[in-house]
Amino acid sequence: MIVNLAGRRLFGREAFASAMTEALSSPFKDIRSSLEVDDIRFTTPDVAVVSLTKTVHDERSETESSPELPSVGVMTYVLTRQGDDWRIALAQTTPVR
Repeated sequence: MIVNLAGRRLFGREAFASAMTEALSSPFKDIRSSLEVDDIRFTTPDVAVVSLTKTVHDERSETESSPELPSVGVMTYVLTRQGDDWRIALAQTTPVR
């Protein structure tokens, strides 16, 4: 599950892929994000909670921009290990105003 900066929840890979396809064919294609890892805590050897700071870089023109979304958010990932790979089980973004 993913909860984005606007509070939209997406369940599963297909929903995420569809949302990304939609966004990349709209003015949202000119918005990018950068993430900085603040902390990693292992709840078990196969589960990690990662705290991040998300910075949104809005490169849309003034007429396309919408002021309702903040430029910074705090993000939490819950990661699970599957063999040698780590998978994102949950990504939650909370706006910082």
